[in-house]
Amino acid sequence: MSSTELPGTRAPHAAIQQRGARAAGEELRPVVLPGLNLTVRTRPPARECLPPALYVHGLGGSSLNWSALMKSLEETVDGEALDLPGFGHSAPPDDGDYSISGHARAVIRHLDAAGRGPVHLFGNSLGGAVTTRVAAVRPDLVRTLTLVSPALPELRPQISALPTALLAVPGVTNLFARLTREWTAERRALEVLALCYGDPGRVDPDGFTAAVAEYERRLALPYFWDVIARSSRGVVDAYTLGGQHSLWRQAERVLAPTLLVYGGRDKLVSFRMAARASRAFRDSRLLTLPEAGHVSMMEYPDVVARAFRELMDDEKAAGTTTAATAAKRAGAESTRGTS
Repeated sequence: MSSTELPGTRAPHAAIQQRGARAAGEELRPVVLPGLNLTVRTRPPARECLPPALYVHGLGGSSLNWSALMKSLEETVDGEALDLPGFGHSAPPDDGDYSISGHARAVIRHLDAAGRGPVHLFGNSLGGAVTTRVAAVRPDLVRTLTLVSPALPELRPQISALPTALLAVPGVTNLFARLTREWTAERRALEVLALCYGDPGRVDPDGFTAAVAEYERRLALPYFWDVIARSSRGVVDAYTLGGQHSLWRQAERVLAPTLLVYGGRDKLVSFRMAARASRAFRDSRLLTLPEAGHVSMMEYPDVVARAFRELMDDEKAAGTTTAATAAKRAGAESTRGTS
């Protein structure tokens, strides 16, 4: 049993799973692995034989963060969104590991067990750091990589991001929980939207209602604040790693074609990091959205979807060219061998 899991938390996890916020057409599916009880949000593809995709959310978020983009891409990929361990409807991991590497192992184990790889892999914020590590250490599982405001190390983080970073300090989440215990779920949702959106006015009423319901559900979980604290600590720890374990060094190792998405009004990941990321990922393209905040896939899902489809089309074309070149080379060698 994880140190973040209290007796009896596994049973409620299974019970509340079916009551989770869902967009029309979505389903929540449990995935049971040794030491991990995960949940994935699925949306039936528009037709059969579409390539698989996996979406990984950010700190404090859940698979619900990807609903808008999943719908925008339902004609393009067979997508599913993962709740990281301890987030959304996924139970805490038995080993209590909320590091970037721990979350990356959960993603890898899910992909290996599902046999869906290589996938078009998406990550936002914390999920961007996690999927960068996955793509670096298991290139066989990743066909393309799309990163929305990835949490990659910044030497000079924005002042507006410091309160979130403080959650990694022992005792701060307990203090914050006490100071905000009178806050309603509506107020909590408004605070998060103000932090994450470039323009909170873009949130539609249904989306706000779903966010409030998700907050009410998750605040009742006995491990909610502990998961936030430990995952925040995992991000901070990853920022301090050097050498081969540095996230920037691992970004340089990513082979998959990569789409980088940055918002000009992002209060958590500095817009200036877009240039460094473009240099670090060897096969990358950059989409900048001046009016977007930290969650471009929620604010401008159709724009992000269009950029991804362009990435996917180019990846297909490159694969076709490579296959044709290989076939031509094989034919030439065969001709030389018979002459």
